[in-house]
Amino acid sequence: MTTPAAITDETPADAPAVEALVAAAFGPGRFAKTAERLRERAALAFGLVTRGDAGVTGSVRLWRIVVGETPALFLGPITVRADQRKAQLGARLVEAAVARAEAEGAAGVLLVGDLAYFERFGFEAAPGVVLPGPVDQRRVLWRAISADAPAGLLAAVR
Repeated sequence: MTTPAAITDETPADAPAVEALVAAAFGPGRFAKTAERLRERAALAFGLVTRGDAGVTGSVRLWRIVVGETPALFLGPITVRADQRKAQLGARLVEAAVARAEAEGAAGVLLVGDLAYFERFGFEAAPGVVLPGPVDQRRVLWRAISADAPAGLLAAVR
């Protein structure tokens, strides 16, 4: 039986491997997406990676944002090496990222993704959140963490 890959903090030395995973998963079209515009404006809060014998096998990054007046984190991108996709690394990375966001005192986590996948982690549609560019509003998702985090968000992200 294979030991599950450990989840650790991303280090500067991991950046080339993480960028290669992101490029393989999302291609050059990622640079045109609104989520990328948001990341360009935000400070990286933290990144997490999974490692295997061949190096970095998965990655997730979270960025500091403000939704309305609520300090929050923006999750993405999340990537897993193609040959590791059946190992549940993506789910483990999301769980670890949300737990870390909570430990760091974030009010909530915002992402752009598929509700069918992310609702099991407590994410809900956030149709009132306005991102800085075009996006399918059905894919804008919010996970409130703190008790005082707004549930039915109606706010711009900055």
